[in-house]
Amino acid sequence: MEARKQISLGCMRLGKLSVDEAEKLIKEAIEEGIILFDHADIYGAGKCEEIFGEVLARNPGMREKIIIQTKCGICKGYYDLSKEHILNQVQKSLEALKTDYLDILLLHRPDALIDYQEVNEAFEELYNSGKVREFGVSNMNSWQLQLFKKYVKQPLKYNQLQFSIIHSSLVSQGMFVNMMADESLDHSNGTLEYCLLNDIRIQTWSSLMASWEEGTYIDNPHYPNLNMKLEELSEKYGVTKNAIGIAWILKHPINMIPIVGTTKIEHLKEIIKARDINLSREEWYKLYLAGGHTLP
Repeated sequence: MEARKQISLGCMRLGKLSVDEAEKLIKEAIEEGIILFDHADIYGAGKCEEIFGEVLARNPGMREKIIIQTKCGICKGYYDLSKEHILNQVQKSLEALKTDYLDILLLHRPDALIDYQEVNEAFEELYNSGKVREFGVSNMNSWQLQLFKKYVKQPLKYNQLQFSIIHSSLVSQGMFVNMMADESLDHSNGTLEYCLLNDIRIQTWSSLMASWEEGTYIDNPHYPNLNMKLEELSEKYGVTKNAIGIAWILKHPINMIPIVGTTKIEHLKEIIKARDINLSREEWYKLYLAGGHTLP
């Protein structure tokens, strides 16, 4: 994948579209330079992968142009990262997506009962059979990543984490080292720094969200100062507030990949303009502060 300014299309809401609608969205995304498509076996109870698979079946040659990523491990009421579950779910995803291989497999959530030796066996079998080319995780901290490094032969290439202007503890804790402020609480255990040290690329989910309860921070009345600043910068750069929010993530030098989950072509076209925006340091920090954060 390209090292800089990459945006991924999240397919969590693809199940709400018809195959025709999904085909138009996916083709437009590819036309606009998006090649990474993010799935999970639980999205739409599997329907999202099935719709994507139908689009691939309609378009010979499309598969080789894109990167397909899916996740497994979340079940109804529990997590399962056993060898048997990983192998079974990958096979189901391959069948639903109508493809012989996954470019990337992520483990979706930490499983309290994880046996890293079993994960290693599953990864080796998937890699050696050609079913999965690269591996990663989602929502895991630096200590969990170190355990993978000790027990699992296949290198982890990605870690998908929640990150946005509002949900920004990944960067906040790094500026409040040895301070007593709430921002100093290290909820991530130095995960951003660990990923940078070990060549693990961070992908961001809920890239434009405040929280599950509040939804997006865009035009959200709970965040008037942030939206005033977003409006100011959107006028300066001639783009939407959404694009500014994504440009804020892309500004970070660790080269994060924001995942955007829109199903509307017009919104996608607006958001990807973020790749052409280079916020100044001052603008980045002003957005951070307008999101309700402070500096030590």
